[in-house]
Amino acid sequence: MKEYHNRKADTSAVDELYEAILCLKTKEECQAFFNDLCTTLELQTISQRFQVAKMLRNHHVYQDIMGTTGASTATISRVNRSLGNGYEIVFNRLKENQKDKSVKNVNSGAEPEET
Repeated sequence: MKEYHNRKADTSAVDELYEAILCLKTKEECQAFFNDLCTTLELQTISQRFQVAKMLRNHHVYQDIMGTTGASTATISRVNRSLGNGYEIVFNRLKENQKDKSVKNVNSGAEPEET
């Protein structure tokens, strides 16, 4: 695994924000916190970049990404340059969580959720 990259913006205030995010336990808590913290536009921008990163990771071409997400080529290029350890950690954990959910559904006799 690559080393974490510390940017100049990583200050004690940013560290405090990271700690605040880490103390959230549910999706509902995250939603409440980010709705308080960010404007609607900021949340849309962040989620758009996340969708762009997912599509880039799945080898989609820029035209497909633009059509699906509405992101500009500049945004796609910026996200493409920043794809790194942070995104990999999240994508791998999401994949693990999906596997865990599928196993729980199979073990409980329930049908796995559609994705």
